[in-house]
Amino acid sequence: MSSRWHRAIAELSAQGHAARAAAQRVDDAPSEERTTAVAISYTAETDYLRSASTLLRAHLTDRRPPRRLPVARVWPCLRDVWKARALDRLGGVWRAIPGNAALRQLRSAPSDALLAAVVEQAEALQASLYGDRNVDRLYESFNPERTGDPVADLVGGGRSAPTLPGFPDPGHPLNRAFPRGRGMRIQPGRQDEFNQLSRDRFAVHTRALAFGDAVLALLIDRRAGGVAPEPGRLRGAGRWVGRERQLVPDRTKWPAKLNGYQAATLAGFGWLVLACTGLPLTFGQRADLLSHYTLVFLAAGLVASTGTALVYRHGPKLITAPGPRAALPGVAAAVIAFMVWQGQGPVADYYFAGPYDRYDRQYADGCLAASPYRHDAVQAMVDDDVLTVTPVEGGTTLRLGPAEDGSTHPLRPLDRATRAVLDEYGC
Repeated sequence: MSSRWHRAIAELSAQGHAARAAAQRVDDAPSEERTTAVAISYTAETDYLRSASTLLRAHLTDRRPPRRLPVARVWPCLRDVWKARALDRLGGVWRAIPGNAALRQLRSAPSDALLAAVVEQAEALQASLYGDRNVDRLYESFNPERTGDPVADLVGGGRSAPTLPGFPDPGHPLNRAFPRGRGMRIQPGRQDEFNQLSRDRFAVHTRALAFGDAVLALLIDRRAGGVAPEPGRLRGAGRWVGRERQLVPDRTKWPAKLNGYQAATLAGFGWLVLACTGLPLTFGQRADLLSHYTLVFLAAGLVASTGTALVYRHGPKLITAPGPRAALPGVAAAVIAFMVWQGQGPVADYYFAGPYDRYDRQYADGCLAASPYRHDAVQAMVDDDVLTVTPVEGGTTLRLGPAEDGSTHPLRPLDRATRAVLDEYGC
């Protein structure tokens, strides 16, 4: 057995142990951590199923296994989003189920007891996928009989509602999304089929573990000489079993209704985000970058989205103080926003000054302040990135450059005559 197969089988075994531990943890976890434990359990089962499918495909095609088994990534900054997505999509288990092509490949391989067990579990997973896709199509819109008893009206008789034109199937998603009746029920005569599809759908987690175990047994027999290796390195969601609070810490939730002080704080944060959003636009305008307006507006959008995400993430914690103290963070944010709003223009003008302002700052207000080249005694003109400064009373014309709008480069003499005048006045 190659070392890569040994490592892959050991990692698959570790994922199987983690998936079972995660399923058990759902029952043992405290109530405030149970939803996180459920998300970990779903994702660990999906990791096990996806890795087993990958190794089975490599075994059947007689290829080397991948260096890293496919597992879900849990990003530190998006764990709340990851948790909500895992709960909504059962960890992605439906997309990890082997498809029809993989099932045909299994059936075409030389059969034995171990491979037959893998095929049986793959077919069971396909049945679960079929149940998930079709169980809702057994519902229909109907008009219940009016008996006066709401319970009897719901479970009693009635007639099926008309279907939408062009969609005769009463269980079609459009007929369920736009019902033409007053209630929803299982189509008459299809209760047994509905029960079977429901059982198949809810059995997907058990079948995912059984499929992974069948593949693991096959690989141990064919690739490990019948000797099961010790569980290897664990990656993916299984690493977080028993560490739910570290994975998704308890965070303060937004109140259902903001009081006046909390609303003031939220308004202060909004003004701060708006002021910071104007920074790329102000500096881009002063730096003469509006020709690259796409990058400028992308930067502004990034600042706005980042600021909004930070307010959403940390805002509830900052408004938990009782009474007027809940408004203090908003007051501080408003003061900072005012400073940013008022200061970004002058700061941008200082760093991205035009040629006339730069001449005043470098020369006219400094070494040339008492000379014929002072601000009120010259005529200045920019032509082809050259600033020409001509004294009204006569004298050498200064030629300075680069004279660019939004430039950060200082003005420098462009000829010997200009250099001589500047040396004369100690510039």
